[in-house]
Amino acid sequence: MKRISIYLLAGVALLSTACSDFLDTAPHDALSPSTTWKTENDAESFVVGCYNGLWDPSSILYLDCGSDIGYNNFPWEGWRPWGDGSLASSNTGASFYNFSIIRRCNTVLDNIDNVEFTTPGKKEDLIAQAKAIRAYCYFRMNWWYGGVPIIGSYLTAEEAQVPRNTEEEVRRQIAQDLDDALANINAEPSERGRIAKGAALAIRMREALYYDEWQKAKDAAQAIIDLKQYELDPDYSNLFKLTGIDSKEVILADQRIANIYGLGVVGQMYNNKDAGWSSIVPTQNLVDMYEMSNGLTKDEPGSGYDATHPFANRDPRMEKTILFPGQEWRGEVLNTLDEFEADGKSKNINYPTYTDNASKTALTWAKYLDPIDQYSNIWNTATCVIVFRYAEVLLTYAEASNELDGPSAQVYEYLDQIRTRAGMKPVDRAKYGTKESLRELIRRERCVELAGEGLRRADILRWKDASGKRLAETLLNGELNRITGTINYSETDPYKRAVISDKRAFIENRQFVEKNRYLPIPQGSIDKNPNLKQNTGY
Repeated sequence: MKRISIYLLAGVALLSTACSDFLDTAPHDALSPSTTWKTENDAESFVVGCYNGLWDPSSILYLDCGSDIGYNNFPWEGWRPWGDGSLASSNTGASFYNFSIIRRCNTVLDNIDNVEFTTPGKKEDLIAQAKAIRAYCYFRMNWWYGGVPIIGSYLTAEEAQVPRNTEEEVRRQIAQDLDDALANINAEPSERGRIAKGAALAIRMREALYYDEWQKAKDAAQAIIDLKQYELDPDYSNLFKLTGIDSKEVILADQRIANIYGLGVVGQMYNNKDAGWSSIVPTQNLVDMYEMSNGLTKDEPGSGYDATHPFANRDPRMEKTILFPGQEWRGEVLNTLDEFEADGKSKNINYPTYTDNASKTALTWAKYLDPIDQYSNIWNTATCVIVFRYAEVLLTYAEASNELDGPSAQVYEYLDQIRTRAGMKPVDRAKYGTKESLRELIRRERCVELAGEGLRRADILRWKDASGKRLAETLLNGELNRITGTINYSETDPYKRAVISDKRAFIENRQFVEKNRYLPIPQGSIDKNPNLKQNTGY
């Protein structure tokens, strides 16, 4: 399938490449009636403009740094305040508060009727794409900020000088846009990266799940399943390599072309010795989440867990998600534990405290990074970061169905598909035979299956314990620490080369209070729009 190739040239122009048939027009956010909105190609170019920056792949990769399973070492990148709880009106961290793409969508919807279409169904599909994109943008802001202005024109929120709508009002706008989109959108995308029916349903599914609308989430997941367009990739790790770009598991991904519209954030993820910056790293909390290979959690009797060798005998997804000390990496043993190399004399530049760009958790993500030789330049890659994939659909169905009716044969079947694909045993029906016990398993499966894909913070915000307290209040309060130990180079088993001590090294203090459910609106936006009110507590 051809790829939607969107890249910004000279600040405003959207040009095509050899692997896209989009014309080299120059659409702008602002309307220019004398030169645009005359042909089908004009309308198409404006819709292409709506995709530019939409999926924000860097944010997808950074988002787990705002949760218990990820860490961002550099405050100026904006994600460390999400994790340590230091968010404030003067320190908003990374922000999703931006109406630029909504403005572009409104420009399309306000002016597309000026074009006479000759291609059957093309106008309806373009309108549907614009509405689905607008719905996604509103969903993202509404979830993180709790109600934002609904802008009905191509003005910005500041120019419109309107107050915030309620969270429910924004959700109604999202629902209407998705209803309209699903009524006319193409069943399959004309190019990779375009929103078609499956992606529009995925937006609806995730939005409903986040707001505990179980039936709506289940129905949307079932509708995606019924399309019969998607399936689990037989190789879990293939999804996160260049070879997996056309996997049938991928519903929608950001599209990149190396050296033309490449993705640089991948370089920031690699460790120091790989010429990276270790900006985005997993934590030991994530390692602890994986079951043992026998299906027991590490704390259960008979699990076989050995704290000295915590990477041994784990769910195979662990090593496909995390680069851990002791494993073979680029022809040598990966060592993030010892201050010196094997010779005992040379400084180990991967040691966490050697320099800022060594992983502070002693761990590195494997997703999108392994193998490194798939990239000629780690700072300009063709990495297509996944936005929605089929495993999330099956997990959403399982969670929603269990919350509605408890365990069922279908829920077990979908969970088994995900687990056995990874090399794990099917769900133990007796052990996870109640709604409560199965809820625990589903939450764990969602974490380890989708780790590093930007969904964890939202999950621990929406999930609550038996007392009604958000899981974030437990998981994001207290010290974040890393493992310490040494590498035994004489050990041949890569899972046991790392010899971990019972001592943990301090990384940072973290805090989460109820105000952190929502993000602070940037003070600059409030200054420009006196009708805009800040979130409580900021």
